[in-house]
Amino acid sequence: MENSTKQLLDFYYEGFARKSGWESVISDDFKFTGGDMTKTAPTVGKTAYIEVINRFSRVFQTMRVKDMIIDGTNACVIGSYDYTFPNGVSMNGNVAEIWKTKNGKLDSLTIFFDTLTFDRNIPK
Repeated sequence: MENSTKQLLDFYYEGFARKSGWESVISDDFKFTGGDMTKTAPTVGKTAYIEVINRFSRVFQTMRVKDMIIDGTNACVIGSYDYTFPNGVSMNGNVAEIWKTKNGKLDSLTIFFDTLTFDRNIPK
């Protein structure tokens, strides 16, 4: 039986909050857009997305799902993240995460967040 969008997201976020065990629900040709709003083309592939998250995991300490709206194979999640940046600045921020599922896997994600805060707190 194919997993529902809610089941996939629940599994993903449970593992994501632990920083392990979320990868199995990501499609092999996963499409990720975000992080660099000047780059509109998605990063493609499960491995590429895992690399993005490995870098991001160094900055966020905890995360919680604040809101989740699901419409069939589409979903919007508002995630609340507690960050500690390499310069020692700590804060909380929300991220809007737009998901699509396909063939029983999470197939794409587009995120929206305060990129200026990241730019100011992560050394180049």
